[in-house]
Amino acid sequence: MRLLLVEDDEQLGRGIQKALMRDGDHVDWLTDGAQALAAIRSDNFELILLDLQLPGKDGISVLQTMRKESINTPVLIMTARDTVDERVLGLDSGADDYVVKPVELKELRSRVRALSRRSHGFAAPEISLGELRINSASQQVWYRGEEIELNRREFVVLAEFANRPGQVLTRSHLEGVLYGWSEGVESNALEVHIHHLRKKLDNKLIKTVRGVGYKLDADSD
Repeated sequence: MRLLLVEDDEQLGRGIQKALMRDGDHVDWLTDGAQALAAIRSDNFELILLDLQLPGKDGISVLQTMRKESINTPVLIMTARDTVDERVLGLDSGADDYVVKPVELKELRSRVRALSRRSHGFAAPEISLGELRINSASQQVWYRGEEIELNRREFVVLAEFANRPGQVLTRSHLEGVLYGWSEGVESNALEVHIHHLRKKLDNKLIKTVRGVGYKLDADSD
């Protein structure tokens, strides 16, 4: 999934970005609150990790503006200010979860996965769709009872389909999930990942919707 990290501490931001990208997520990272709000308005993120003490615009103001503009992307607040009043203010402003610095990366990764599941209507880490099973915590995939080995980007694409069963996902959406801002995208990169998934799973599992994109058809024979 594509995440936005808003954190002005360079060392902490770099560590969080690397940790989440090891899980297969793409993490775009900004250090300024005003820049973050502009990005949130113009881009699609599945989840936002938001520090409260930011230059340009503080995290609470970013969050309150988002919610006033009906931007409902899940937000996980990160802050060193561990008081009840601060936690209440953050949650009442529209945050979905809260972690206190110094951040324990293992816990942060678990909270990110849990927020992502809840935002898509899944309570458990494992998604079952027809004969396809995907475990977001272990990044394992089974099809027709057999475990399937996928590389990181293949897993990201398949998980994105599974989180939105039956929905048609555009090429630009999938490329944004895979690459974000920081990497150049080769013209046929997405098609290569789709081809590999079809070869490893089933040619009929991922359908092409001409002129629009692709969708997962887990009930296909």
